[in-house]
Amino acid sequence: MGNPEFEDFARRELDGLLRYATVLAGDRELAGDLVQDVLLKAYRKWSLVAAAEHPRAYVRTMVTRAYLSWRRSWSTRNVVLPFDELPEGPPTGDHAGSVVDRDAMLRRLAELPRRQRSVLVLRYYEHLTDAEIADVLGCSAVTVRGYAARALASLRADSAPVLVTSTVPTERS
Repeated sequence: MGNPEFEDFARRELDGLLRYATVLAGDRELAGDLVQDVLLKAYRKWSLVAAAEHPRAYVRTMVTRAYLSWRRSWSTRNVVLPFDELPEGPPTGDHAGSVVDRDAMLRRLAELPRRQRSVLVLRYYEHLTDAEIADVLGCSAVTVRGYAARALASLRADSAPVLVTSTVPTERS
């Protein structure tokens, strides 16, 4: 009937793939759709996926590429609201402060262009090297560094405090 090896893989990796796709897409339902479509493709090509050196990385690459290509098909029909929910990991430190910080960062991340967002998620969420990110995105490591630099500059610019100065006229004698 089914493929027990694939079923074990899907059961073991589903939560991580959903968290990853949610961070990428900024929308839990879209992330679920992405992962569902990718797992269906992975099931159909399971012999190829299972033969890969790192099947998890192979499927994560499939999720990333599906996310990048879905832009054409769903962006004209759907409006994605910024990060209503994100699957929770174990809480650490000041829970309230971390929730506020995470929410602010995810909202700013959601405003980045897709490739820039993908690079940051792969680098800081998945902890991949530039060469590994380049493999996932199908570009060079130099291009990855360019995307990352522009994305980080954008995030820094968005988080810069606004300085308000007022000039008070002084009397001169």
